Amino acid sequence: MVAPRPLASGGVTARLADIAAQAGVSEATVSRVLNGKPGVSAGTRESVLAALDLLGYERPVRLRQRSAGLVGLITPELLNPIFPAFAQIIGQALTRQGYTPVLATQTPGGSTEDELVEMLVERGVAGIIFASGLHADSTADMERYARLHGQGVPFVLINGFSERIDAPFVSPDDRAAVRLAVTHLAALGHRRIGLAVGQQRYVPVQRKIEGFLASMGEVVGMPEKDAKTLVQHSLYTLEGGQAAAAALIASGCTAIVCASDMMALGAIRAARQQGLAVPDDVSVVGYDDSPLIAFTDPPLTTIRQPVAAMSQAAVNALLEEIGGTPAPHSEFVFLPELVVRGSTAAAPARVPAQHTFL
Repeated sequence: MVAPRPLASGGVTARLADIAAQAGVSEATVSRVLNGKPGVSAGTRESVLAALDLLGYERPVRLRQRSAGLVGLITPELLNPIFPAFAQIIGQALTRQGYTPVLATQTPGGSTEDELVEMLVERGVAGIIFASGLHADSTADMERYARLHGQGVPFVLINGFSERIDAPFVSPDDRAAVRLAVTHLAALGHRRIGLAVGQQRYVPVQRKIEGFLASMGEVVGMPEKDAKTLVQHSLYTLEGGQAAAAALIASGCTAIVCASDMMALGAIRAARQQGLAVPDDVSVVGYDDSPLIAFTDPPLTTIRQPVAAMSQAAVNALLEEIGGTPAPHSEFVFLPELVVRGSTAAAPARVPAQHTFL
């Protein structure tokens, strides 16, 4: 990367000529812009500043865009690639609006969400966006968000709606997501379909289970009590997906719907450890469509979480809150999309002999 060139040293006339030629204006106009003089239209001024940027010159300090303030983004982790994806798009959207994003991530044994919030508030942030935070835990104390509201800090929450929090929420339709996966697998002939999800107390998990039980009944014709036996709770990690999938395969499942792409990769590992091929013996569906997931072996069929649209909606809602025209304190729900790749195929003609139905 080439460092920007300063305008302060010799050769000013030549540089003015370069900038003027690039912007399509006179050198006198360039000089007026650089020295902050009146008599230049906003459009011409922007053309000159754009020419500066394009030619690699530093803008004079007085002309650099001032930050509109800090905005915190709190995520539970960065190991799952879906969170860096959210962080990148949210950060870009905030930067375009003149804000400086501050990424705060929880780590095992490190700072808690409450500690991160306190740190951000002490630094005078203009607002905070929470991605999959404690708000998604139905057993958590939601008073922490009421206190934040009382401190006058606007905030928006992504994934995990709670009626107890007075703020805008942005969520994917978890029920519809699982229905898409079950419908796809049922069309391929699968009837014994398992669901690998996180812990029961999380709102997105509860919604995925609701969608799973309903779609197994309506699409596959399986009674709810039987479908419940095909739900396995675990961690949102590769190892968690592996453990859940091993149990589901042992119960005779020929297809597994996972609550994250990381879990889906663990499910593929579990199948292979048992000598089964994906997708010939076991089909696997992920959730998120994380970066690079299309390049796994096999390429993962997954439910694409609309990260870009959700991120922009979260930023828009927060900026409205900051600007004093609050967005509706309700849930903005975005529809997911099924992305079919190589980890799903027609159900096997018969279940391998070592696996029996419950």
